[in-house]
Amino acid sequence: MSEQVVIIGSGPAGHTAAIYTARANLQPVLFEGFSVGGIPGGQLMTTTDVENYPGFPQGVQGPVLMEAFRAQSVRFGTRLLNEDVTHVELASRPFQVASAQHQLKTNSLIIATGATAKRLELPSENRLWNRGISACAVCDGALPIFRGKELVVVGGGDSAAEESTYLTKFAAKVYLIHRRDQLRASRIMQQRVLHNPKIGVLWNTVVEDVVGEELVRGVRLRDVKTNQIRELPCGGLFYAIGFTPNTALFKGQLELDAAGYLVTQPGSTHTSVPGVFACGDVQDKRYRQAITAAGSGCMAAMDCERWLTEQDRVV
Repeated sequence: MSEQVVIIGSGPAGHTAAIYTARANLQPVLFEGFSVGGIPGGQLMTTTDVENYPGFPQGVQGPVLMEAFRAQSVRFGTRLLNEDVTHVELASRPFQVASAQHQLKTNSLIIATGATAKRLELPSENRLWNRGISACAVCDGALPIFRGKELVVVGGGDSAAEESTYLTKFAAKVYLIHRRDQLRASRIMQQRVLHNPKIGVLWNTVVEDVVGEELVRGVRLRDVKTNQIRELPCGGLFYAIGFTPNTALFKGQLELDAAGYLVTQPGSTHTSVPGVFACGDVQDKRYRQAITAAGSGCMAAMDCERWLTEQDRVV
């Protein structure tokens, strides 16, 4: 027998989709993942203080929030599989979803595999991740550990320009580190950076490592032209070098944009294959917030239920 719906991904988008489809009596099966694309639970599992998720006036730890999502999914009957999906077949119906231990057939599929922040792979990066290193200024910039500090942003595109500008609301000074002698950002974003007195751009420079024991205390920089090394004191390091959408499973089967994100129909979560839906960061390269991911998970569940009803596939 075919499942009614299979969900791939266990972040806010995947679990919200599970909660809604479970309450609609669709008996969802959710693949939590194991190692591909990050740990089960998504990016919030590597986040400490979450202060901008509604309903938690004192803030909440990322793993605690995701455990609450997971418990709610289980409460309504979601079947969880702690495995990576290794293959999907979307050319015929029912769809096929395979892992190392399971081979499932399903009438519909919700994809919530997220995106992985690109890292610099610095020697001290893992030790100080979320102790002053972040890949999301909007998520973390307002936290107490960053307020009133001198902060560093790495990147040269629109995201780097936007995050640098955003951080000036909280920081004493923001340094934008770029390996070239001009930004890749759009002209208007460049102007906002270059004309902001709280932002200093360090050209032809790369970060060699981060300095600090328990928290970030500075960064070690290298001039790419002279190879001169120096240390810059700071209270935080933000990566703005892009994300990699976790879409390798779907290449050649679903429409992807130039950056590799799943393409959904405007105003919906429908992908290029009827019965396949995408939600969260795997199709969102603009907002990338837990709350927007959860909202799109709700959308995907409702789109999926309506589609199944229209196809007379609901048992």
